[in-house]
Amino acid sequence: MSSTPSVSRPETRYVDTPHGHIAYQVFGRADGDARNIVFITSALTNLDAIWDEPSAARFLDRLGTMGRVVHFDMLGSGVSDPIPNRSMWLPIESTVADIRAVLDAADMPQVHVYGDVEGGFFAMMLAALDPGRVVSMALVNCMARVLRAPDYPIGVPSDAAETLSAMYKAQHGTTGALIELTAPSVADDPRFRSWFTRYQRLCVPLGLVGRTFDWFAETDVRAALPTIQAPTLVVTRRDARYHRASNGAYLADHIAGAQLVELEGSDTLPFHAGDFGPVLDAVEEFFTGRTEPIATTRMLATVFLSDIVGSTARASEMGDERWLDLLADHDRIVRSQLDRFGGSEVKMTGDGCLAVFDGPAQAIQCAVTTLSLLADVGVVARIGIHTGEIEVRDDDIGGVGVHIASRVMDEARHGGVLVSSTVKDLVVGSGISFTEFGVHSLKGIPGEWKLFEVAPG
Repeated sequence: MSSTPSVSRPETRYVDTPHGHIAYQVFGRADGDARNIVFITSALTNLDAIWDEPSAARFLDRLGTMGRVVHFDMLGSGVSDPIPNRSMWLPIESTVADIRAVLDAADMPQVHVYGDVEGGFFAMMLAALDPGRVVSMALVNCMARVLRAPDYPIGVPSDAAETLSAMYKAQHGTTGALIELTAPSVADDPRFRSWFTRYQRLCVPLGLVGRTFDWFAETDVRAALPTIQAPTLVVTRRDARYHRASNGAYLADHIAGAQLVELEGSDTLPFHAGDFGPVLDAVEEFFTGRTEPIATTRMLATVFLSDIVGSTARASEMGDERWLDLLADHDRIVRSQLDRFGGSEVKMTGDGCLAVFDGPAQAIQCAVTTLSLLADVGVVARIGIHTGEIEVRDDDIGGVGVHIASRVMDEARHGGVLVSSTVKDLVVGSGISFTEFGVHSLKGIPGEWKLFEVAPG
């Protein structure tokens, strides 16, 4: 491998999204049959500064030999637009929508996805939400969740997470934060350490960095794993201290047909250090020979189900004509809010609505506004929301995700929005608050389900 990268620093371009301008670069092979690759990594990126580090440039150079590559700075990071008020990061669905916008701007209708460290969260959600777009996916030093839980014993204990968060906040841009943890092979290299401290400052400002680790620590994409259908490669480092091999093994066990490759070494800092050759060898071998996206009717979606409370009694009291007028008002309001918040109507159910969203935060915002507007015209409704696998059937949908959303709605208070724990886990960064609604047995659905009510305001 040459010591000097051969890829010229690519032009930085921008795509305008509802959340702000996203900076991206396209580089690599330009031949007509080159495969499209999207590189998704952590929030600590800067498209301009990354090319200043020779090891990073060599990594990108090698990646570019595999195909036509797009990479980008998340909103709030690098040379992309800042997040309004810089209070916290956006919910995961917003970042996935931004990734789709970047792919559209780069003219990449189908892609091979390279998810690196915390970028794996977004890679996995993209594969689950848009299966027809993802030809294959490589997850390098990734995890489904950071924190330990009763059903996830391999996660980081809460006290250790608090220590890491404090270290991250204290060291950012001054000492080479967490190099000893994520790139021990270069921890004693003063040149690299100096560059990395500068790089950190150019990636994320100090005012936002305090939320970065906490944001990732609160993220949980385990619900998406069973819905991923793209051929998947999971690559881990045997001696990694934070992005541990056990996290990768969990992904391989819970994504159907996934392959697991465990490599020597402990460096997991994204594409900056360590012996990345074996990683890229494994990824290239996996991407090669996969040329077509999968054809599927299954996907991850957020299901929105509403109904009018006491509709039968109301119809009897009002008479046919007035009841039909009220239903017309209901349908008009619901459809206007679905259009406003990016929902897709599946069907009106007579006294309610079945719709789907790409992400739960939008669904919740739609639900809260819809219930308020319905109340203004004298309609009391309730809404249940769940994110899970659905099956598309012509102009209708089915599957367990729809059944669960229906049962969640059945438990909702009159005038309330009730969601599954899966929904709550996926809206980190949205600012949406919840109150616990207890553990419920949902008719026809195995197990017990922890439900949450959307808090007022």
